[in-house]
Amino acid sequence: MLMKGRRWKVTRMAHIGHPATDRDAFVRAMRRVANSVAVVTTDGTAGRHGATVSAFSSVSADPPMVLVCLRSGSRIAEAIAVNGKLCVNVLPHDRPDLANRFAGRDDHLRGDRFQDVELMEVAGAAPQIDGATVFAGVVDQAVAAGSHSIFICRVQSVRQGPAAPLAYFDGSYHNVVPQVAMPQNTATA
Repeated sequence: MLMKGRRWKVTRMAHIGHPATDRDAFVRAMRRVANSVAVVTTDGTAGRHGATVSAFSSVSADPPMVLVCLRSGSRIAEAIAVNGKLCVNVLPHDRPDLANRFAGRDDHLRGDRFQDVELMEVAGAAPQIDGATVFAGVVDQAVAAGSHSIFICRVQSVRQGPAAPLAYFDGSYHNVVPQVAMPQNTATA
């Protein structure tokens, strides 16, 4: 159970004695992996914060859990560690503007990333972006891994958005387009 005012301690993972791959080769390869674009939000004693992420995944359906990876020491990671709750807002395909805003690209234009963003405010929960597919929950574990912190969260509520997700691939945003189903072979011998 989450205790009010508790700050999550990030657990360090032990290094395994395997040689590391070349960082640049790793980054180039990861650019070839498509991901949904999400805005992670939090609110509480550390304040309301939000940031764009692509490192988000389901962990378990029993119980419902998700994880999100955030750069250690970033404002959003520090705020989530203090607040103990977050919301993963998977953006719809038509909202790259929100992805850019919460990535900090518009910070020079406005002091509050949430300004004029349509939100669904739920008492005791992190801000939920209207139109997004939402996974809201509380932090169950925080694990340090390399340059990032992995927050594993118990999902307390979900909301399915009406549109396909915005995707990020090879340094730019993309729409998810379903492939046309191939007809089954109906030939007979």
